[in-house]
Amino acid sequence: MLSQVLLVSAPGKVILHGEHAVVHGKVALAVALNLRTFLRLQPHNSGKVSLRLPNIGIQRTWDVARLQLLDTSFLEQGDLTEQVEKLKEVAGFSKDSTNHDCLAVPAFLYLYLTICRSQRTLPSLDIAVWSELPTGAGLGSSAAYSVCLAAALLTACEEIPNPLKDGEATGRWTEENLELINKWAFQGERVIHGNPSGVDNAVSTWGGALRYQQGKISPLKRLPALKILLVNTKVPRSTKALVASVKNRMLKFPEIIAPLLASMDAISLECERVLGEMAAAPALEHYLVLEELIDMNQHHLNALGVGHASLDQLCQVTTAHGLHSKLTGAGGGGCGITLLRPDLERPEVEDTKQALTSCGFDCWETSIGAPGVFVHMAASLDASVQQALGDLR
Repeated sequence: MLSQVLLVSAPGKVILHGEHAVVHGKVALAVALNLRTFLRLQPHNSGKVSLRLPNIGIQRTWDVARLQLLDTSFLEQGDLTEQVEKLKEVAGFSKDSTNHDCLAVPAFLYLYLTICRSQRTLPSLDIAVWSELPTGAGLGSSAAYSVCLAAALLTACEEIPNPLKDGEATGRWTEENLELINKWAFQGERVIHGNPSGVDNAVSTWGGALRYQQGKISPLKRLPALKILLVNTKVPRSTKALVASVKNRMLKFPEIIAPLLASMDAISLECERVLGEMAAAPALEHYLVLEELIDMNQHHLNALGVGHASLDQLCQVTTAHGLHSKLTGAGGGGCGITLLRPDLERPEVEDTKQALTSCGFDCWETSIGAPGVFVHMAASLDASVQQALGDLR
């Protein structure tokens, strides 16, 4: 069992193209978002294990001795719903608790009890997790959380080595170890979401960009660094209801919707081709093509019925500043992305951000194609992250 503090981070994700079309067998491109989730794991000898999640106001502590006495055979058998109900009980939540954020605690307990049982006794740990990602916005916050937990617990229990070398700011695990992290992170995602696709945890583990089609996930070999504005309209939406509405429209107008989905598939493939060219030698012309693809896809998504007045407003504001935007994820509100060309002057970007904030939206200037999960030296973290995670000694 490791004795030193571990600091781990993992990225969120956005869907670049292919949302909704992917449900109907078409290609989707998912990219790592450089807004990250950070975890601090502190081993100690207090006989307690504690979890602190400041973003959602949750703090829980358990006696290790009590957890050690648990009959954990239910984690290896029975269906997932039954496992989650029992984990909620251990977590101290009522069975009828419907707060989705609360599932972060059973997910932690699942990973702690299953990964750490390789130890002679369950370890005493303090774990704090803080994220730059908003929760429930379709940005892969739960996957980044599960990836951080899996990486930290596997490393602390010495199932995989700590890749941080002396004098280095960050360390990255080997491909084989990343596979194991991803496998466990997927189990955490199952506790939270029930039946996840596996895309979010894969993007958070490996970073970069992935192509997803009919259950098959494959990484894009190279990806240029693309700067974006990520905008959260803060309009809540139900992914399930939006997916169902597209299905209904498909049944009602098959000869109209099927060509739309085929066109969206072609947009994803063309984007993949352009990104491949840009990785070798990026040119302004490539950005102009990406902007056209963004515009066309946004119109298609509106035709599918998953747009929203707030997303129209986002697009109008950025168009007025010569920029191009589309929704990302389920639509019906939620988030949108705006591509930032490299020739943009700083005042143009600031004016756009100000205009979007004036609409009541949250706005981040960030990048996509970010690196996946890695471990940090404390000094490499921003002061704000260190403060959020607490004592890093």
